[in-house]
Amino acid sequence: MSWSWSAFLRYLPAGFILHGVWTTVWLTAISMACGITIGLVAAILYVWGHPIARACYAGYTTLIRGTPLLVQLVFVYSGLPAFGIRLGVAESALLALSVNEGAYVAEIIRAAIESVHRGQMEAAQALGMTYWKAMRVVLLPQAARTAVPPIGNQVNSMLKSTSLVSVISMEELFRATEEAIQSSFRVLELFAVASIYYLALTGAWTLIQRAIERRLARSVTRRRGGPGDSRTARPVLESVTPT
Repeated sequence: MSWSWSAFLRYLPAGFILHGVWTTVWLTAISMACGITIGLVAAILYVWGHPIARACYAGYTTLIRGTPLLVQLVFVYSGLPAFGIRLGVAESALLALSVNEGAYVAEIIRAAIESVHRGQMEAAQALGMTYWKAMRVVLLPQAARTAVPPIGNQVNSMLKSTSLVSVISMEELFRATEEAIQSSFRVLELFAVASIYYLALTGAWTLIQRAIERRLARSVTRRRGGPGDSRTARPVLESVTPT
């Protein structure tokens, strides 16, 4: 099949393509927000150290990270009705994507929290803070600097993973492209259009992510006392001696 520039230019601003792009954007945004919330709660419960919480965490992350997202999508959409739980296409997509992303974010946040020196928690508790207040005020702000870059990379991954929800007939960018191909038979042009939009979305997020990372870097520099200061970042409670 020969390439047609007129078809390519006609489909580039097409309404059904733009609608698919918008669906991809909001699906990514909501799924990431829910996934970060799930991952944060799971990671905090793991670090808490209770045996039951750690067992649940291990089971959740092992199951979700060890099975394909495509299988999880089909199970949520087609399998849950067997248990009396019926969800629409959008609800199924959001649930599957959020739960899947939560497992990966949980591991990122867990590793970030554990990278903070344990003396920070001991010092906070020595000041009379409860475990949960010390986690919120002391540990999580420090862990955020480590966790933000890999979580940002997960956003790019999510933008591309949304194409899998086409298997449950959700009208996102990839599904809209496939349906147009079936009626027009312009395979190369339509897939080129879809690829351009995916590249634009991931490229735009990369710029946002770099801006966030620069802002975090400036925050760390201010805590060190300026760009010329060779000291490592001061721990939040460095002046407190645990008792």
